[in-house]
Amino acid sequence: MKKNKINTEIIVNVHPLEKRVAVMEDNRLVELFIEKRSQQNIVGNIYKGYVKDVLPGMGAAFIDIGLERTAFLHYSDIVLDFLDVFEHEKPSKRLNPADSAKITNLLKPGQEIVVQIHKGPIGSKGARLTGQLSIPGKFIVFFPNKSKIAISRRIYNPAEKNRIRNILNKIRDPNVGLIVRTEAEGCGEEELENEYKAMTKTWRLIEKQLKHAKPPVCIFEENALENFLIRDLFGEHVDKLVIDDKTFARSIISQLEDISPELIDKVEVYKEDTPIFDAWSIEKKIETIFHSRVYLPSGGNIRIEHTEALVAIDINTGSFTGSNSYELTVKKTNLEAAAEIARQIRLRDLSGVIVIDFIDMVSDENKQEVMEMLKTGLHRDRAKSKVYQFTLLGLVEVTRKRMRTTLISNYSDPCPYCNGSGRVISRDAVVMRINRWLARAEYFLRNRVLRVAVHPELMKFIGDHPGFLEYDKDQIDFVEDGGLRVDQFKVYALPQMEDITNKYNT
Repeated sequence: MKKNKINTEIIVNVHPLEKRVAVMEDNRLVELFIEKRSQQNIVGNIYKGYVKDVLPGMGAAFIDIGLERTAFLHYSDIVLDFLDVFEHEKPSKRLNPADSAKITNLLKPGQEIVVQIHKGPIGSKGARLTGQLSIPGKFIVFFPNKSKIAISRRIYNPAEKNRIRNILNKIRDPNVGLIVRTEAEGCGEEELENEYKAMTKTWRLIEKQLKHAKPPVCIFEENALENFLIRDLFGEHVDKLVIDDKTFARSIISQLEDISPELIDKVEVYKEDTPIFDAWSIEKKIETIFHSRVYLPSGGNIRIEHTEALVAIDINTGSFTGSNSYELTVKKTNLEAAAEIARQIRLRDLSGVIVIDFIDMVSDENKQEVMEMLKTGLHRDRAKSKVYQFTLLGLVEVTRKRMRTTLISNYSDPCPYCNGSGRVISRDAVVMRINRWLARAEYFLRNRVLRVAVHPELMKFIGDHPGFLEYDKDQIDFVEDGGLRVDQFKVYALPQMEDITNKYNT
């Protein structure tokens, strides 16, 4: 039976303080990415740093790369090629992890070193580093100090694997290693060669900077939104890419001209007055990310709870009672839950160990159907995940690689009123809400004088960050209101002090 094609759209909202990318599948929000000017993803960035401290007992060193906390480099992650890379020939010896106590033979405090961030900082822990440098592209990952070609396991056809391998062996430098991404399946020789040349050029620029830059300094930013969008999100499976900023759209098209010119026709510039995320009803969908309970079409629901060690997901039939047997009622609820859980895992970027407590089912056939629904939903996920069969207690365990900071962490701060057990919307996110409210209402309130009431802490934040809000000071007056929460604001139309806040909400 032929599967129905999923209509995929990527919607991009550009603002001086943040860029947001929403991935829509059949008009449902499945992924949301945010790049804040003050909070960028540093995983994959290449740095020239210097050794701060070496701990032979841990077989590790702490490296200063210019971040708030020193980063962690384990002995097993050191690559000899990039130690004093511009003074000596590349050594061929490979390190034995069992010799980690010998790290002092390789690294000394004050020594310069080239590293790449493997895992970002979490809580009080600094970033995890690797000496194995790589540059990811749309079709291939470029390794400047390897010599092998590896091909994605999701390319199943042996003939296609051989075709790609033969093309790359013909165009690559023997001293360069490559990993072929799934996206490369079906690519022509010209496409692969163009990307390889572009990545070679990028590496040469990195080499020049490494020679002359003074540590600590970032040499290469892997996760600049333009790179991420073209490399990981935008492909043949996407029906259109809609951007509300001409400059950003031109930058995307310029890069596509060298790599994937056939995708340029799918890029559209949004020119309407209505904010782009309102036009696609995305703002309303974003609000649900903060709800621990998600409702299912039949009346059941799932509850998502974050703990220190794992994510727990519970399923309930709720108001759904079914019309036949209890087993069929439970099966229908579990099937809906499995599909929605797969979407929420992608949307919220849940990672680590995820434990799902499906409603108990007697039939092994029904259990397998639920498992297949969950696996099918995760098949479109870019992050690596593994789904384990039902345990004796009726639980399903999922492990998923962490791709980025979770949306909840990105959008919120620890709640000061509950000692860290809950969270509230961050102050800059509230200011962005006010910005969007003003943009939404601008057409209808051009000649009105407004008063915006906010919590005193938010008022102080606005005063400390004058560039965060874009408004006419003659038309809008900000005042403090201690009766509001930090995540709340009220808008009044003067002189009658008419509360119009909800009138122009999403």
